Amino acid sequence: MTDRPIIGVLALQGAYDIHAERLTELGASVRLVRRPEQLAGLDGLIIPGGESTTFLKHLERAGFYDALDEFVHTKPTFGTCAGCILLAKDVANPTQRSFGVLDIAVERNAYGRQNDSAILSTETTLPGGPMEMVFIRAPRISRIGEGIEILARRGDDPALVRKGPLLAATFHPELSTDTRVHQLFLDMVHQARS
Repeated sequence: MTDRPIIGVLALQGAYDIHAERLTELGASVRLVRRPEQLAGLDGLIIPGGESTTFLKHLERAGFYDALDEFVHTKPTFGTCAGCILLAKDVANPTQRSFGVLDIAVERNAYGRQNDSAILSTETTLPGGPMEMVFIRAPRISRIGEGIEILARRGDDPALVRKGPLLAATFHPELSTDTRVHQLFLDMVHQARS
């Protein structure tokens, strides 16, 4: 095992290239994942934003769903925006299939359309003070299950949550110059490897 973790970024849609840049800046080895066999040997995975229904169609068409389902149940995984939706146990507005690995409920596009997108500075439990959060057609976490740690909020709504090796954000941390969320995920991966 090398000191540098190998982090996959699901590269089917969304800003996967910017996630890869952030991870590389922080010292990780990065693999863009487009096929199920590319999950082998990864220490962790980021499922980026995009459109969750489209993600599911791509995954099912490529025979990728089952391999990814197994991965997210056994390895550190970080879902942002649509990735958060795919990790959630319950999805509404409308309901849809998900991996159900994180005991949260989410409402898709809960804060409005594209032109309702926002960049907010909000408090977080992460060291370093307020954090810039970029919300684009963002989901809202409407229910938190037992053992889910809330790391940041948008108003009263959880915006960054964690449980064990799973991390989910309703915003796009890759679109900010603040690398604390990506660093947190790398720390989680290191912890899981040791």
